[in-house]
Amino acid sequence: MHSKLLSFIQILRSRDVRISPAETLDAMDIVAVLGFSNRSFLHDGLSMALAKTPQEKATFSQCFEHFFKQELLDFSRDSDAPSERQPPDKDSVAAGEISDDDIASRPESADAVLENAAQQDAQLQALLDGNLMQNLMQNNRNELSLVLNQAGERVGLAQIQMFTQKGQYTRKILDELGEEHIRQAVIELEKNNSPALSQLQRYRDILREQVRDYVEREYLLHAEGKNKQFMDEILSKTRLNNLEHHYLHKVHDLVRKMAKKLAAKHSRKRRVSKRGQLNMSKTIRAGIANDGIMFKTYWKQVRKDKPQILAVCDVSGSVAAYAKFLLLFLYSLQDVLPKVRSFAFSSHLGEVSDYFVDYPVEKAIELINWKYGGATDYGNSLMDFASLALDDINSNTTVIILGDARNNNGDPKLEIMQSIYQRAKQVIWLNPESRKAWGTGDSDMLRYQSACHFTAECNNLRQLERIVDQLLKSTSVA
Repeated sequence: MHSKLLSFIQILRSRDVRISPAETLDAMDIVAVLGFSNRSFLHDGLSMALAKTPQEKATFSQCFEHFFKQELLDFSRDSDAPSERQPPDKDSVAAGEISDDDIASRPESADAVLENAAQQDAQLQALLDGNLMQNLMQNNRNELSLVLNQAGERVGLAQIQMFTQKGQYTRKILDELGEEHIRQAVIELEKNNSPALSQLQRYRDILREQVRDYVEREYLLHAEGKNKQFMDEILSKTRLNNLEHHYLHKVHDLVRKMAKKLAAKHSRKRRVSKRGQLNMSKTIRAGIANDGIMFKTYWKQVRKDKPQILAVCDVSGSVAAYAKFLLLFLYSLQDVLPKVRSFAFSSHLGEVSDYFVDYPVEKAIELINWKYGGATDYGNSLMDFASLALDDINSNTTVIILGDARNNNGDPKLEIMQSIYQRAKQVIWLNPESRKAWGTGDSDMLRYQSACHFTAECNNLRQLERIVDQLLKSTSVA
Protein backbone atom coordinates (compact mmCIF):
# COMPACT_ATOMS: atom_id res chain seq x y z
CA MET A 1 0.00 0.00 0.00
CA HIS A 2 2.74 2.45 0.96
CA SER A 3 4.85 1.66 -2.10
CA LYS A 4 1.89 2.43 -4.39
CA LEU A 5 1.20 5.69 -2.59
CA LEU A 6 4.85 6.74 -2.74
CA SER A 7 4.90 6.02 -6.47
CA PHE A 8 1.84 8.22 -6.90
CA ILE A 9 3.43 11.02 -4.87
CA GLN A 10 6.58 10.79 -6.97
CA ILE A 11 4.48 11.28 -10.11
CA LEU A 12 2.87 14.36 -8.58
CA ARG A 13 6.26 15.80 -7.63
CA SER A 14 7.55 15.26 -11.17
CA ARG A 15 4.68 17.50 -12.32
CA ASP A 16 5.61 20.33 -9.95
CA VAL A 17 3.12 19.52 -7.19
CA ARG A 18 4.92 20.46 -3.98
CA ILE A 19 4.58 17.70 -1.37
CA SER A 20 6.51 17.79 1.89
CA PRO A 21 7.53 14.74 3.96
CA ALA A 22 4.90 15.71 6.55
CA GLU A 23 2.19 15.77 3.87
CA THR A 24 3.37 12.35 2.68
CA LEU A 25 2.88 10.96 6.19
CA ASP A 26 -0.59 12.56 6.32
CA ALA A 27 -1.46 10.85 3.03
CA MET A 28 -0.35 7.48 4.43
CA ASP A 29 -2.62 7.96 7.44
CA ILE A 30 -5.51 8.86 5.14
CA VAL A 31 -5.03 5.73 3.04
CA ALA A 32 -4.80 3.62 6.20
CA VAL A 33 -8.20 4.95 7.32
CA LEU A 34 -10.03 5.12 3.98
CA GLY A 35 -8.49 2.16 2.15
CA PHE A 36 -8.85 1.70 -1.59
CA SER A 37 -12.41 0.40 -1.77
CA ASN A 38 -14.16 3.75 -2.24
CA ARG A 39 -12.62 5.65 -5.13
CA SER A 40 -14.37 8.95 -4.38
CA PHE A 41 -13.37 8.98 -0.71
CA LEU A 42 -9.77 8.16 -1.59
CA HIS A 43 -9.62 10.96 -4.17
CA ASP A 44 -11.06 13.58 -1.80
CA GLY A 45 -8.91 12.50 1.14
CA LEU A 46 -5.62 12.50 -0.76
CA SER A 47 -6.52 15.75 -2.53
CA MET A 48 -6.93 17.52 0.79
CA ALA A 49 -3.50 16.34 1.95
CA LEU A 50 -1.45 16.67 -1.23
CA ALA A 51 -2.90 19.44 -3.46
CA LYS A 52 -3.04 23.02 -2.26
CA THR A 53 -3.66 25.34 -5.22
CA PRO A 54 -6.34 25.07 -7.95
CA GLN A 55 -3.62 24.20 -10.47
CA GLU A 56 -2.23 21.48 -8.22
CA LYS A 57 -5.72 20.07 -7.66
CA ALA A 58 -6.28 19.85 -11.42
CA THR A 59 -2.94 18.05 -11.84
CA PHE A 60 -3.78 15.79 -8.91
CA SER A 61 -7.15 14.77 -10.36
CA GLN A 62 -5.62 13.98 -13.73
CA CYS A 63 -2.86 11.83 -12.22
CA PHE A 64 -5.27 10.14 -9.79
CA GLU A 65 -7.60 9.15 -12.63
CA HIS A 66 -4.81 7.42 -14.54
CA PHE A 67 -2.82 5.96 -11.64
CA PHE A 68 -5.57 4.51 -9.46
CA LYS A 69 -7.95 3.39 -12.18
CA GLN A 70 -6.29 0.04 -12.68
CA GLU A 71 -5.15 -0.28 -9.08
CA LEU A 72 -8.71 0.04 -7.79
CA LEU A 73 -9.88 -2.60 -10.24
CA ASP A 74 -7.29 -5.01 -8.85
CA PHE A 75 -8.18 -4.38 -5.24
CA SER A 76 -11.92 -4.71 -5.76
CA ARG A 77 -11.89 -7.71 -8.11
CA ASP A 78 -13.89 -10.81 -7.18
CA SER A 79 -11.51 -13.76 -7.49
CA ASP A 80 -14.41 -16.21 -7.17
CA ALA A 81 -16.40 -14.73 -10.04
CA PRO A 82 -16.96 -17.09 -12.97
CA SER A 83 -14.90 -16.45 -16.07
CA GLU A 84 -16.54 -14.96 -19.11
CA ARG A 85 -15.80 -18.01 -21.23
CA GLN A 86 -15.11 -21.59 -20.06
CA PRO A 87 -12.89 -23.88 -22.15
CA PRO A 88 -14.24 -27.32 -23.15
CA ASP A 89 -13.83 -30.19 -20.72
CA LYS A 90 -10.45 -31.92 -21.27
CA ASP A 91 -11.82 -35.43 -20.64
CA SER A 92 -14.60 -34.94 -23.19
CA VAL A 93 -12.12 -33.86 -25.83
CA ALA A 94 -9.73 -36.71 -25.02
CA ALA A 95 -12.51 -39.32 -25.05
CA GLY A 96 -13.73 -38.14 -28.43
CA GLU A 97 -17.14 -37.16 -27.09
CA ILE A 98 -16.92 -33.91 -29.05
CA SER A 99 -16.87 -34.40 -32.80
CA ASP A 100 -14.93 -32.30 -35.27
CA ASP A 101 -18.19 -30.76 -36.51
CA ASP A 102 -19.18 -29.87 -32.93
CA ILE A 103 -15.78 -28.28 -32.32
CA ALA A 104 -15.98 -26.24 -35.47
CA SER A 105 -19.45 -24.97 -34.59
CA ARG A 106 -18.64 -23.81 -31.05
CA PRO A 107 -17.02 -20.43 -30.15
CA GLU A 108 -14.41 -22.22 -28.08
CA SER A 109 -13.62 -24.73 -30.86
CA ALA A 110 -10.14 -23.32 -31.43
CA ASP A 111 -9.34 -23.81 -27.75
CA ALA A 112 -10.57 -27.40 -28.06
CA VAL A 113 -8.13 -27.97 -30.91
CA LEU A 114 -5.37 -26.52 -28.75
CA GLU A 115 -6.36 -28.72 -25.81
CA ASN A 116 -6.51 -31.77 -28.08
CA ALA A 117 -2.99 -31.07 -29.38
CA ALA A 118 -1.77 -30.82 -25.79
CA GLN A 119 -2.81 -34.43 -25.15
CA GLN A 120 0.08 -35.59 -27.35
CA ASP A 121 2.64 -32.99 -26.13
CA ALA A 122 3.60 -32.88 -22.46
CA GLN A 123 5.39 -29.53 -22.77
CA LEU A 124 2.38 -27.92 -24.45
CA GLN A 125 0.13 -29.38 -21.75
CA ALA A 126 2.35 -27.90 -19.03
CA LEU A 127 2.15 -24.55 -20.79
CA LEU A 128 -1.66 -24.63 -21.00
CA ASP A 129 -1.90 -25.61 -17.34
CA GLY A 130 0.15 -22.58 -16.31
CA ASN A 131 -1.53 -19.53 -14.82
CA LEU A 132 -0.62 -17.25 -17.72
CA MET A 133 -2.27 -19.38 -20.40
CA GLN A 134 -5.24 -20.15 -18.19
CA ASN A 135 -5.86 -16.41 -17.70
CA LEU A 136 -5.55 -15.80 -21.44
CA MET A 137 -7.84 -18.67 -22.40
CA GLN A 138 -10.45 -17.78 -19.80
CA ASN A 139 -10.18 -14.05 -20.62
CA ASN A 140 -9.54 -13.29 -16.95
CA ARG A 141 -8.83 -9.59 -17.36
CA ASN A 142 -8.54 -8.74 -13.69
CA GLU A 143 -5.99 -11.46 -13.05
CA LEU A 144 -4.02 -10.50 -16.16
CA SER A 145 -4.04 -6.86 -15.06
CA LEU A 146 -2.71 -7.80 -11.64
CA VAL A 147 0.02 -9.97 -13.16
CA LEU A 148 1.03 -7.15 -15.53
CA ASN A 149 1.27 -4.68 -12.66
CA GLN A 150 3.41 -7.03 -10.62
CA ALA A 151 5.71 -7.70 -13.58
CA GLY A 152 5.95 -3.96 -14.26
CA GLU A 153 7.04 -3.35 -10.68
CA ARG A 154 9.69 -6.07 -10.87
CA VAL A 155 11.27 -4.63 -14.03
CA GLY A 156 11.11 -1.02 -12.75
CA LEU A 157 8.61 0.30 -15.30
CA ALA A 158 8.02 3.39 -13.13
CA GLN A 159 11.51 4.58 -14.14
CA ILE A 160 10.61 4.88 -17.83
CA GLN A 161 11.52 8.31 -19.20
CA MET A 162 11.97 8.19 -22.98
CA PHE A 163 9.60 6.90 -25.65
CA THR A 164 12.51 4.84 -27.03
CA GLN A 165 12.39 2.76 -23.84
CA LYS A 166 8.87 1.45 -24.47
CA GLY A 167 10.11 -1.48 -26.58
CA GLN A 168 12.74 -2.38 -23.99
CA TYR A 169 10.26 -2.47 -21.12
CA THR A 170 7.73 -4.37 -23.23
CA ARG A 171 10.30 -7.11 -23.83
CA LYS A 172 11.35 -7.14 -20.15
CA ILE A 173 7.76 -7.60 -18.98
CA LEU A 174 7.09 -10.34 -21.55
CA ASP A 175 10.20 -12.17 -20.35
CA GLU A 176 9.10 -11.70 -16.74
CA LEU A 177 5.69 -13.22 -17.57
CA GLY A 178 7.28 -16.23 -19.27
CA GLU A 179 6.28 -15.40 -22.84
CA GLU A 180 9.35 -17.21 -24.15
CA HIS A 181 7.64 -20.55 -23.31
CA ILE A 182 4.74 -19.58 -25.60
CA ARG A 183 7.22 -18.65 -28.35
CA GLN A 184 8.97 -22.00 -28.03
CA ALA A 185 5.64 -23.82 -28.18
CA VAL A 186 4.68 -21.86 -31.31
CA ILE A 187 7.95 -22.91 -32.96
CA GLU A 188 7.32 -26.58 -32.16
CA LEU A 189 3.73 -26.46 -33.43
CA GLU A 190 4.92 -24.77 -36.61
CA LYS A 191 7.50 -27.53 -37.18
CA ASN A 192 4.80 -30.18 -36.76
CA ASN A 193 2.31 -28.26 -38.93
CA SER A 194 -0.20 -28.53 -36.08
CA PRO A 195 -3.79 -27.21 -36.51
CA ALA A 196 -3.43 -25.68 -33.02
CA LEU A 197 -0.71 -23.29 -34.24
CA SER A 198 -3.00 -20.40 -35.20
CA GLN A 199 -4.81 -20.41 -31.84
CA LEU A 200 -1.61 -20.38 -29.81
CA GLN A 201 -0.26 -17.61 -32.02
CA ARG A 202 -3.47 -15.70 -31.34
CA TYR A 203 -2.98 -15.91 -27.57
CA ARG A 204 0.66 -14.91 -27.97
CA ASP A 205 -0.38 -11.84 -29.96
CA ILE A 206 -3.10 -10.96 -27.43
CA LEU A 207 -0.52 -11.08 -24.63
CA ARG A 208 1.93 -8.93 -26.55
CA GLU A 209 -0.76 -6.38 -27.38
CA GLN A 210 -1.88 -6.13 -23.77
CA VAL A 211 1.69 -5.67 -22.56
CA ARG A 212 2.33 -2.97 -25.19
CA ASP A 213 -0.86 -1.16 -24.16
CA TYR A 214 0.10 -1.41 -20.49
CA VAL A 215 3.59 -0.01 -21.13
CA GLU A 216 2.09 2.80 -23.23
CA ARG A 217 -0.29 3.79 -20.41
CA GLU A 218 2.48 3.72 -17.84
CA TYR A 219 4.74 5.76 -20.11
CA LEU A 220 2.10 8.46 -20.47
CA LEU A 221 1.62 8.48 -16.70
CA HIS A 222 5.25 8.43 -15.54
CA ALA A 223 7.21 9.99 -18.37
CA GLU A 224 5.41 13.30 -18.89
CA GLY A 225 6.72 14.90 -15.71
CA LYS A 226 10.15 13.29 -16.08
CA ASN A 227 10.41 14.49 -19.67
CA LYS A 228 9.64 18.02 -18.52
CA GLN A 229 12.27 17.77 -15.79
CA PHE A 230 14.75 16.34 -18.31
CA MET A 231 14.02 19.16 -20.75
CA ASP A 232 14.33 21.78 -18.01
CA GLU A 233 17.70 20.29 -17.05
CA ILE A 234 18.92 20.50 -20.64
CA LEU A 235 17.67 24.06 -21.12
CA SER A 236 19.18 25.21 -17.83
CA LYS A 237 22.63 23.99 -18.91
CA THR A 238 22.49 25.22 -22.52
CA ARG A 239 24.25 28.44 -23.48
CA LEU A 240 21.56 31.07 -23.72
CA ASN A 241 22.70 32.31 -27.13
CA ASN A 242 22.32 28.76 -28.51
CA LEU A 243 18.65 28.44 -27.59
CA GLU A 244 16.34 28.24 -30.55
CA HIS A 245 13.45 30.69 -30.72
CA HIS A 246 10.70 28.10 -30.19
CA TYR A 247 12.28 27.17 -26.83
CA LEU A 248 12.25 30.72 -25.47
CA HIS A 249 8.78 30.48 -23.90
CA LYS A 250 9.92 27.33 -22.05
CA VAL A 251 13.02 29.15 -20.84
CA HIS A 252 10.89 32.04 -19.59
CA ASP A 253 8.80 29.57 -17.61
CA LEU A 254 11.97 27.96 -16.27
CA VAL A 255 13.33 31.36 -15.18
CA ARG A 256 10.12 32.05 -13.28
CA LYS A 257 10.26 28.62 -11.69
CA MET A 258 13.86 29.19 -10.55
CA ALA A 259 12.97 32.65 -9.29
CA LYS A 260 10.02 31.26 -7.35
CA LYS A 261 12.25 28.68 -5.69
CA LEU A 262 14.80 31.33 -4.72
CA ALA A 263 12.04 33.62 -3.49
CA ALA A 264 10.74 30.91 -1.19
CA LYS A 265 14.27 30.23 0.04
CA HIS A 266 15.21 33.84 0.71
CA SER A 267 11.89 35.41 1.68
CA ARG A 268 12.21 37.92 4.48
CA LYS A 269 11.81 36.44 7.94
CA ARG A 270 10.27 38.14 10.91
CA ARG A 271 12.33 38.94 13.96
CA VAL A 272 11.40 39.66 17.57
CA SER A 273 10.90 43.36 18.26
CA LYS A 274 9.50 45.63 20.95
CA ARG A 275 6.90 47.00 18.58
CA GLY A 276 5.16 46.14 15.34
CA GLN A 277 2.65 43.32 14.81
CA LEU A 278 1.62 41.29 17.86
CA ASN A 279 2.79 37.69 17.77
CA MET A 280 -0.43 36.19 19.13
CA SER A 281 0.59 32.52 19.10
CA LYS A 282 3.79 33.10 21.05
CA THR A 283 2.09 35.52 23.46
CA ILE A 284 -0.74 33.06 24.22
CA ARG A 285 1.68 30.16 24.73
CA ALA A 286 3.68 32.25 27.18
CA GLY A 287 0.50 32.97 29.14
CA ILE A 288 -0.44 29.31 29.63
CA ALA A 289 1.66 29.08 32.78
CA ASN A 290 -0.28 32.05 34.19
CA ASP A 291 -3.79 30.68 33.56
CA GLY A 292 -3.97 32.46 30.23
CA ILE A 293 -3.07 35.89 31.57
CA MET A 294 -0.73 37.51 29.06
CA PHE A 295 1.79 39.17 31.36
CA LYS A 296 4.38 39.26 28.56
CA THR A 297 3.73 40.20 24.94
CA TYR A 298 5.81 39.28 21.91
CA TRP A 299 6.02 41.25 18.68
CA LYS A 300 7.13 40.54 15.13
CA GLN A 301 8.35 43.00 12.59
CA VAL A 302 9.97 43.09 9.16
CA ARG A 303 12.91 45.41 8.75
CA LYS A 304 12.22 48.15 6.24
CA ASP A 305 15.76 49.15 5.28
CA LYS A 306 17.00 47.56 2.07
CA PRO A 307 20.28 47.66 0.23
CA GLN A 308 20.13 48.41 -3.48
CA ILE A 309 21.29 46.54 -6.57
CA LEU A 310 22.53 48.25 -9.73
CA ALA A 311 22.35 45.92 -12.75
CA VAL A 312 24.48 47.09 -15.68
CA CYS A 313 23.92 45.02 -18.82
CA ASP A 314 25.70 44.95 -22.14
CA VAL A 315 22.98 44.53 -24.80
CA SER A 316 25.21 44.46 -27.88
CA GLY A 317 25.11 41.52 -30.28
CA SER A 318 24.99 38.03 -28.83
CA VAL A 319 25.50 39.36 -25.28
CA ALA A 320 21.97 40.74 -25.41
CA ALA A 321 20.52 37.26 -24.88
CA TYR A 322 22.33 36.92 -21.54
CA ALA A 323 21.32 40.41 -20.42
CA LYS A 324 17.71 39.61 -21.27
CA PHE A 325 17.60 36.63 -18.94
CA LEU A 326 19.53 38.35 -16.15
CA LEU A 327 16.99 41.19 -16.17
CA LEU A 328 14.13 38.72 -16.38
CA PHE A 329 15.58 36.85 -13.42
CA LEU A 330 16.08 39.96 -11.30
CA TYR A 331 12.61 41.33 -12.01
CA SER A 332 11.01 37.98 -11.20
CA LEU A 333 12.45 38.35 -7.70
CA GLN A 334 10.97 41.73 -6.81
CA ASP A 335 9.37 40.38 -3.63
CA VAL A 336 12.68 39.33 -2.07
CA LEU A 337 15.31 41.43 -3.84
CA PRO A 338 16.27 44.84 -2.56
CA LYS A 339 15.65 47.78 -4.85
CA VAL A 340 16.96 47.11 -8.37
CA ARG A 341 18.02 49.87 -10.74
CA SER A 342 18.79 48.68 -14.25
CA PHE A 343 21.12 50.15 -16.86
CA ALA A 344 21.71 49.04 -20.44
CA PHE A 345 24.52 49.98 -22.77
CA SER A 346 26.45 49.30 -25.94
CA SER A 347 28.10 52.48 -27.26
CA HIS A 348 26.27 54.60 -24.66
CA LEU A 349 24.48 53.83 -21.39
CA GLY A 350 21.12 54.78 -19.97
CA GLU A 351 18.93 53.83 -17.00
CA VAL A 352 16.04 51.60 -18.02
CA SER A 353 14.32 51.01 -14.66
CA ASP A 354 11.19 52.89 -15.78
CA TYR A 355 10.71 50.49 -18.68
CA PHE A 356 9.83 47.78 -16.18
CA VAL A 357 7.28 50.04 -14.54
CA ASP A 358 5.59 51.04 -17.79
CA TYR A 359 5.68 47.70 -19.67
CA PRO A 360 5.51 43.97 -18.99
CA VAL A 361 8.97 42.61 -18.35
CA GLU A 362 9.32 40.84 -21.74
CA LYS A 363 8.18 43.94 -23.65
CA ALA A 364 10.48 46.15 -21.58
CA ILE A 365 13.49 43.98 -22.40
CA GLU A 366 12.61 44.01 -26.09
CA LEU A 367 12.45 47.84 -26.11
CA ILE A 368 15.73 48.10 -24.20
CA ASN A 369 17.53 45.88 -26.70
CA TRP A 370 16.15 47.94 -29.57
CA LYS A 371 17.14 51.30 -28.05
CA TYR A 372 20.58 50.52 -26.67
CA GLY A 373 21.85 47.77 -28.97
CA GLY A 374 24.85 48.48 -31.22
CA ALA A 375 28.64 48.52 -31.23
CA THR A 376 30.28 48.25 -27.80
CA ASP A 377 32.20 51.03 -26.08
CA TYR A 378 32.83 50.16 -22.43
CA GLY A 379 34.81 53.31 -21.71
CA ASN A 380 32.11 55.71 -22.89
CA SER A 381 29.40 53.61 -21.18
CA LEU A 382 31.27 53.72 -17.85
CA MET A 383 31.47 57.49 -18.13
CA ASP A 384 27.69 57.63 -18.62
CA PHE A 385 27.19 55.32 -15.63
CA ALA A 386 29.41 57.49 -13.44
CA SER A 387 27.38 60.60 -14.27
CA LEU A 388 24.06 58.80 -13.60
CA ALA A 389 24.73 56.67 -10.54
CA LEU A 390 28.24 56.97 -9.10
CA ASP A 391 27.13 59.34 -6.32
CA ASP A 392 24.37 56.88 -5.30
CA ILE A 393 26.78 54.00 -4.71
CA ASN A 394 27.59 53.34 -1.06
CA SER A 395 28.44 50.50 1.31
CA ASN A 396 24.93 49.04 0.88
CA THR A 397 25.14 48.87 -2.91
CA THR A 398 25.80 45.78 -5.01
CA VAL A 399 26.77 46.43 -8.62
CA ILE A 400 26.22 43.60 -11.12
CA ILE A 401 27.81 43.98 -14.53
CA LEU A 402 26.98 41.54 -17.30
CA GLY A 403 29.12 41.74 -20.41
CA ASP A 404 31.99 40.15 -22.33
CA ALA A 405 34.34 43.13 -21.73
CA ARG A 406 35.22 43.27 -25.45
CA ASN A 407 35.87 46.95 -25.92
CA ASN A 408 36.86 47.13 -29.61
CA ASN A 409 40.36 48.25 -28.46
CA GLY A 410 38.97 51.45 -26.92
CA ASP A 411 39.90 53.14 -23.63
CA PRO A 412 38.52 50.88 -20.84
CA LYS A 413 38.29 53.76 -18.32
CA LEU A 414 39.58 51.47 -15.61
CA GLU A 415 39.76 54.35 -13.12
CA ILE A 416 35.93 54.56 -13.11
CA MET A 417 35.68 50.83 -12.34
CA GLN A 418 38.16 51.32 -9.47
CA SER A 419 36.07 54.16 -8.11
CA ILE A 420 32.94 51.96 -8.22
CA TYR A 421 34.92 49.18 -6.50
CA GLN A 422 35.97 51.48 -3.65
CA ARG A 423 32.45 52.79 -3.02
CA ALA A 424 30.30 49.65 -3.38
CA LYS A 425 29.69 46.80 -0.99
CA GLN A 426 30.49 44.39 -3.81
CA VAL A 427 31.04 44.50 -7.55
CA ILE A 428 30.05 41.35 -9.43
CA TRP A 429 31.00 40.83 -13.08
CA LEU A 430 29.29 38.05 -15.03
CA ASN A 431 30.96 37.19 -18.32
CA PRO A 432 29.18 34.87 -20.80
CA GLU A 433 32.48 33.93 -22.43
CA SER A 434 34.64 31.04 -21.28
CA ARG A 435 37.38 32.01 -18.83
CA LYS A 436 39.91 30.76 -21.36
CA ALA A 437 38.85 33.59 -23.69
CA TRP A 438 39.22 36.35 -21.09
CA GLY A 439 42.00 38.73 -22.09
CA THR A 440 42.25 37.47 -25.65
CA GLY A 441 41.82 39.77 -28.65
CA ASP A 442 40.06 42.99 -27.67
CA SER A 443 38.89 41.63 -24.30
CA ASP A 444 39.69 43.87 -21.31
CA MET A 445 38.26 41.36 -18.84
CA LEU A 446 41.51 40.68 -17.02
CA ARG A 447 41.99 44.41 -16.44
CA TYR A 448 38.41 44.91 -15.21
CA GLN A 449 38.76 41.85 -13.00
CA SER A 450 41.16 43.74 -10.73
CA ALA A 451 38.33 46.17 -9.90
CA CYS A 452 35.73 43.51 -9.02
CA HIS A 453 35.02 41.62 -5.80
CA PHE A 454 33.75 38.62 -7.72
CA THR A 455 33.92 37.51 -11.37
CA ALA A 456 32.32 34.43 -12.88
CA GLU A 457 31.63 32.75 -16.17
CA CYS A 458 27.86 32.85 -16.65
CA ASN A 459 26.29 31.65 -19.88
CA ASN A 460 23.41 29.38 -18.82
CA LEU A 461 20.47 29.47 -16.43
CA ARG A 462 22.00 27.02 -13.96
CA GLN A 463 25.02 29.25 -13.45
CA LEU A 464 22.79 32.31 -13.29
CA GLU A 465 20.58 30.71 -10.64
CA ARG A 466 23.61 29.81 -8.51
CA ILE A 467 25.02 33.33 -8.71
CA VAL A 468 21.68 35.00 -7.91
CA ASP A 469 21.32 32.60 -4.97
CA GLN A 470 24.66 33.80 -3.60
CA LEU A 471 23.62 37.40 -4.26
CA LEU A 472 20.44 36.94 -2.23
CA LYS A 473 22.42 35.45 0.63
CA SER A 474 24.83 38.39 0.67
CA THR A 475 22.00 40.97 0.54
CA SER A 476 19.72 39.21 3.04
CA VAL A 477 17.85 41.55 5.32
CA ALA A 478 16.42 38.87 7.60
